[in-house]
Amino acid sequence: MLSFFLTWIVAAVSLVITANIVPGIAVTSFPAAMLAAVVIGFVNAVVRPIITLLTLPFSILTLGLFLFVVNAISLSLASWLAGAFSIGFAINGFWPALFGSIVLSLVSGLIGRFVNTGVEQ
Repeated sequence: MLSFFLTWIVAAVSLVITANIVPGIAVTSFPAAMLAAVVIGFVNAVVRPIITLLTLPFSILTLGLFLFVVNAISLSLASWLAGAFSIGFAINGFWPALFGSIVLSLVSGLIGRFVNTGVEQ
């Protein structure tokens, strides 16, 4: 259970850091980032596998580079859903979503590496 909460907090902190690095991504507060992390997790768990499966020929043709576009689409969809539920998370366009998905992956990976070193599993 502790691992779940740590993962959730790492995702929210990563989202705040990403919003400060990438212009075009906005998070209004840390509670908004916590809720946006839930929305991103939902999109990544439910919608992203479907998009990945439907775009598999493009991914094979581009040797996996199209998965960056799939990540950007997933992040944009999460932003749209967050806007529909009035969560303070917004992305202004495709390029911020693309760069934001890359930065978010890097930041969450780095933070997750530091956090998981002290937690027994």
